[in-house]
Amino acid sequence: MTPYFDPDVKPQDDFMNLKLQEGLLALLHIDKRFASLLFDFNEPWKVDILDFMNENYMYDFTMEEFAHYTGRSLATFKRDFKKISDLTPEKWLIRKRLEMAYAKMKEKGAKVRDVYAEVGFKNPSHFSTAFKRQYGISPTALFT
Repeated sequence: MTPYFDPDVKPQDDFMNLKLQEGLLALLHIDKRFASLLFDFNEPWKVDILDFMNENYMYDFTMEEFAHYTGRSLATFKRDFKKISDLTPEKWLIRKRLEMAYAKMKEKGAKVRDVYAEVGFKNPSHFSTAFKRQYGISPTALFT
């Protein structure tokens, strides 16, 4: 009872958490309508997948890391991604990187050696192969 009567004694955190839960439960027993005011069930810890991937496509994140950074397990990430795209996250990521590389080379005249790593590819060979598969020409052909 000391924390109630002595202002110099700080109650322990676990005790305060218990009292907080007790107070919330009391409010909910008084009126169930308090639930919508006290709790937000919109899952605010889940980051928008496409926004996050559009901002971070160039980094060497694994799918597990993309899932984690958007507040999901890998399975939930893939399931949520399927709701917003007909591509797998891996294929979407490659397409996004290629589109950005294409734009940088075509519109800004950037060279392959300057672009492939900037958009997230690890080596120019993999970049060239993926680029040719996507666009039907090699990336160097854009400059001819």
